[in-house]
Amino acid sequence: MDRLSMLLGLPYTDTVVVAGALVLGISAGVLGSFAVLRGRSLVGDAIAHSTLPGVCVAFLVTGTKEVAGLLAGAAVAGLVAALLMVAVERSVLRADTAIGVVLSGFFSLGIVLLTHITATGDAQQAGLEAFLFGQAAGLLERDVAVMGAVGLVGLVAVGVLRRALAATLFDRAYAAALGLSTRLVEAAVTAFLVAAVVIGVRLVGAILMVAMLAVPTVVARQLSDRFGRVLVLAGIVGAVVGVVGALLATRGQLPTGPVIVLVGVVVAVLAVLLAPGRGVLARRARRARRARRIAFDRALGDPAAASRGARRRLVRAGFLGEDGTLTPEGVVAQQDRAERVALGMAWLHYGPQIRLRDAREPDLRDVRESLEPAALAELKQLAGLP
Repeated sequence: MDRLSMLLGLPYTDTVVVAGALVLGISAGVLGSFAVLRGRSLVGDAIAHSTLPGVCVAFLVTGTKEVAGLLAGAAVAGLVAALLMVAVERSVLRADTAIGVVLSGFFSLGIVLLTHITATGDAQQAGLEAFLFGQAAGLLERDVAVMGAVGLVGLVAVGVLRRALAATLFDRAYAAALGLSTRLVEAAVTAFLVAAVVIGVRLVGAILMVAMLAVPTVVARQLSDRFGRVLVLAGIVGAVVGVVGALLATRGQLPTGPVIVLVGVVVAVLAVLLAPGRGVLARRARRARRARRIAFDRALGDPAAASRGARRRLVRAGFLGEDGTLTPEGVVAQQDRAERVALGMAWLHYGPQIRLRDAREPDLRDVRESLEPAALAELKQLAGLP
């Protein structure tokens, strides 16, 4: 840690915080991806809140604030909460109701236990509330080592079980047909979620932990559609968010957990807005281009009825003269459009009669280019087209 401190040019305590944020970001990003991709992010929130009574019970049993013992108590409470959510969900209650019941029940129990411990006047209890709001300043090198060990076990398990996890995540019926035990895989996913929460609850607290589980995957999902890449990108994004947030917090003397979460939220908003393929601006640009293309195509079919802007685009394309008549290139383009429209209408009428080699439907905007030659010839014959 001393070498890392010298490399970063930070005090030792700040270096420990940055290292902890790095471990948290990678672990929460990868391990939390499964909950987010399954649409179960709030399960992570419930588990995070449920760790508080586990921490309190562990302190009451051991009488010390040894991090390993407190995290073990948090893990046990998280697992119990997860199992209870599954049990309640399989009863008459809806999934969101089950999550709400478990979250509020465990969190209330944790607050009661924390208040009781505080009222005893035991000097050892000071700092337990850090598991509620996070307290990076009290992080020690051995705490980071424990977090790193838990995270490493989880990441190795993800690497070993990746194919089974992917099959169960996207198609449970297919996974069951392959002979995979979907319940065991679901249990593994829950264990990953508990591990991620246990790693981060000391740094960002139970209340904000859900953001560290969700934000990296949200960003990664905006950048890629492939499961393996999403896992890798989520780990990278989590690491960057954690380190940048920790550095900003240490430089500005601000609470580390909230700053890390705010950095993550900003990154997530930027990804939702600016991602090349799935971002809001990219989608709006695609819709605008599609609308212009449709308007241009319609104007080519009937220039006289086209809007002034569409006619200007025809002129710029060389299809329409200044006098409003089609140029030779425009006549050819108009005939080409008429053929495309006729083939599209023919496919809608005669398409079910044509047997294709695969199940892919042709693009109605250009059946000629998206339909194989034999099928295209058969379609023209059925429709009586030249």
